[in-house]
Amino acid sequence: MSGSDAHRRRRTVEVLIVGAGPAGLSAAATLAEAGAGRVEVLERDPWPGGAPRHCDRPGFGRWRTSSGPEYARRLTEAAVAAGATLRTETTATGWWHEDPDPARPASSVTRDVPSPTRPASSLTLDVPSPTRPASSLTLDVTGPAGLERVTARAVVLATGARERPRSARLVPGTRPAGVLTTGELQQSVHLHGLRGAAIGRRAVVIGAAEPVTRGAVRTLREAGVEVVGVVSEGPRPPAYRERVGAPLLPWTTVTGLVGHGRPTGVTVRHRGGRTGTLTCDTVVFAGDWIPQHELARAGGVPLDPATRGPAVDGAFRTPVPGVFAAGNGLRGAEPAAVAEAEGRQAAYAVLRHLAAAPWPSRTVPLVVEPPLLWVTPNRVGGPDTRRPLLLRPAEPLRLPVLAAVQDGRLLWRSRRWAVLDPARSVRVTPEWTAAVDPDGGPVVLRAR
Repeated sequence: MSGSDAHRRRRTVEVLIVGAGPAGLSAAATLAEAGAGRVEVLERDPWPGGAPRHCDRPGFGRWRTSSGPEYARRLTEAAVAAGATLRTETTATGWWHEDPDPARPASSVTRDVPSPTRPASSLTLDVPSPTRPASSLTLDVTGPAGLERVTARAVVLATGARERPRSARLVPGTRPAGVLTTGELQQSVHLHGLRGAAIGRRAVVIGAAEPVTRGAVRTLREAGVEVVGVVSEGPRPPAYRERVGAPLLPWTTVTGLVGHGRPTGVTVRHRGGRTGTLTCDTVVFAGDWIPQHELARAGGVPLDPATRGPAVDGAFRTPVPGVFAAGNGLRGAEPAAVAEAEGRQAAYAVLRHLAAAPWPSRTVPLVVEPPLLWVTPNRVGGPDTRRPLLLRPAEPLRLPVLAAVQDGRLLWRSRRWAVLDPARSVRVTPEWTAAVDPDGGPVVLRAR
């Protein structure tokens, strides 16, 4: 036993939830209220509530009349009142494997899994090894109480998503002051009260015309910053000005940042070949979400190649027995109400698991073809998994026909009498999943 292991305090809980955003808090409240035993929520930030905590605008809650902080506070109070334990400034650093040979590496296998960009491509996924379980459901935790090792009968991953910063988007240039993500901007304005020159005078927002982009524009204006424009690699959506209210440069790519110490502009290139420079002193990178999947990967939880989040079935079970995942850690940003509902549904599945319901031995993957981007849940299997699917297009689709096919057999077909917006998911009813062959190949979702 290493020195650090010797100093770890060991505890046991019934359910350990990682992440105190809408999904984690709603799961905690539901489980604690149902008498699931000791339910504990870990949150690495100083306060629970997730992203809504620093979205100081209306639009949250059942009637969409609450501000983000009010909504986060109500979710937190509900979880605590139900009997859940919330531990802030506490991080799950990894999974502890009770293995007689700790030097043996975790297993990886290569499987043929269709990908949106590489159909039927060969992708390497982390999976549980038959000789070394991916997770003993024991997590190493660090926080104000010191080093701990916490064992649970069930673990819920509600880790949320993050925006890709400049470096991850491969935009050349330095990272001077004045280069932010939407989350950093909102925290600066709504949590720390920065305004005017403390944020900047002229800003460019980089991202698709989706809700988070509108939020960035609104926050900049609240702070007294002029929004020079929104740069989007996609098309101009309908009613753009009414929805965003700032000049849009569609089909345009940011090729670099200009300036040192603070930006003086961004260089852009239109897909037609035109180039130019937008003068600004503040740059906000909005959207382009990626699930925070590091803990899932460390536990050997397979990731879906399209969402880049944990693969789950309709009961929010991952392929690792006892490990569930819900909320925006599954695929990136959906409205807080969606994450809250998923946390509640995951809690019901956890209760069944605690009551010794069998874990599916096999599930059938759901995969997408372009121009579709991803689908969640993305596995089918088990009697309690038929719930609506969220399907996201990668581009605007006008009156598309959606279909599901397994091994050449048509399972479902539906025309949508509207333009599908890449900023919003499409709800797909699940009745047709009853026709999926549990011993067949992947189910492919298409749009024509």
